[in-house]
Amino acid sequence: MKTTGCISLLILTFVSICFGATVKPKVVVYPAPAGEKLSEAYRVSVQGIAVPVYVAKVAPGDKVQRFKGVDDTRHSADYFETAAFAYFDMQGAARVTISVPGKVTAVKVLPISAAVKTRIVSNFVIFTITKPQNLTIEINGEVVKSLHLFANPLERNIPNPNDPDVIFYGPGIHVVSHLLIGANKTVYIAGGAIVQATIDPDEKFTINAKDSLKNYGTPTFELMGRNIKFRGRGILDASLCPTHARNLLMVRKGSNVKIEGVILRDASTWNMPIRQSDSVVMDNVKILGYRANSDGIDICNSRDVLVKNCFIRTDDDLIVVKADKGQGPSKNIIAKSNVLWSPVAHALSIGAEIREPVEDVLFTDCDIIHDQGREWSMRVYQCDSALVSNIRFEDIRVEEAHQLISLWIGKAIWSRDKDFGRIQNISFKNIRASGSPLNVELQGADTLHGVQKVSFQNVLLNGKSISLQDVKTNGFVKDIKIEP
Repeated sequence: MKTTGCISLLILTFVSICFGATVKPKVVVYPAPAGEKLSEAYRVSVQGIAVPVYVAKVAPGDKVQRFKGVDDTRHSADYFETAAFAYFDMQGAARVTISVPGKVTAVKVLPISAAVKTRIVSNFVIFTITKPQNLTIEINGEVVKSLHLFANPLERNIPNPNDPDVIFYGPGIHVVSHLLIGANKTVYIAGGAIVQATIDPDEKFTINAKDSLKNYGTPTFELMGRNIKFRGRGILDASLCPTHARNLLMVRKGSNVKIEGVILRDASTWNMPIRQSDSVVMDNVKILGYRANSDGIDICNSRDVLVKNCFIRTDDDLIVVKADKGQGPSKNIIAKSNVLWSPVAHALSIGAEIREPVEDVLFTDCDIIHDQGREWSMRVYQCDSALVSNIRFEDIRVEEAHQLISLWIGKAIWSRDKDFGRIQNISFKNIRASGSPLNVELQGADTLHGVQKVSFQNVLLNGKSISLQDVKTNGFVKDIKIEP
């Protein structure tokens, strides 16, 4: 492991006058490490303090190029545009000022549910936020090259870098190939730090049947054991890795694991798989990716998992639940209060790879700010043999979508089981979606392997209540309920 930069955490802190009776506004800004190229498209300040604006590669705006970036896996890294992001910590109210090179004529802040009121002055956008949140700012109609603003809560109980159970990355640039993190350990990436994932010279790759790289190595950070924390405010970056080289961060056979606050950028394949684990919390994690198979969070054969307050913009599935053969069920999973941008694949989904039961999954209070893909915003995609049951989609706000809802049983490229599966007890409640055509499909496989007991309650498509005429079904779907 090669490390540059200071171990001590350098922060700039600004404290203003008292806010209300008890809360004093406070902002913490982290300097960018030397050598990191910053954005020239945006300048950001909060409470008058300049905030570094980083660059992130994202999927192209052009649909043809965007889909090529997923299908042409060997050359996936060649298809991209650049967006920007900035981060800081806050308590109380914080005034944000954004400037761009030219005059500002229009601005949109997403998600709309954040209800951020902006003011435009020449080439400046000014607004105040009163709580930590993940926002996307689109100026003058620029969607793809937008600015992501990650306002974090203040950090508490920062670990001691001299603690033998702490792996501490201070401000600066660090290079890591692979680390296995065991029980009772904490990995901390400080604000102002960038940990770059890399490949050791002796690691070997092959070209698989899909004409893409396959690595027989290991994740950059592999968390195995009990009571593990992976936290901080810094960036974990895989831009040095070939496409399909390795996961950035994996939890495998872990329990009581918490991942909080970090930013994942440019993963070469799945960002964060959770495998055969129990009691895992992912809180306020931000994920930006564009390469093929750069799934956000894959929850596989795991139980009691909570994903909250995260932001994900990647080319493949964003939050997805799977269950492979012989590794146990996936159940008791909650994804709530997340902001999602889906350029190609699924935003909130179950499947593919469902060969063990998946049950008791709740997706709630999430904002899908863009879904520009060829898959579905909310889906149960069963192309193997297990039962999927008791899945709830509640209080979901979709600002842009084409394919909205799909419950589907059949065979696909991902199928590995001979038999079909089943889907039952699925509910959609308090869903508000905008877009066109907002397709809704329910499809079973045969009389024994169908979709049953599906309810729609207060589901609005472009402001209009969903009706049976809006739901496309085949002959293997039964017990559909729509209210009102």
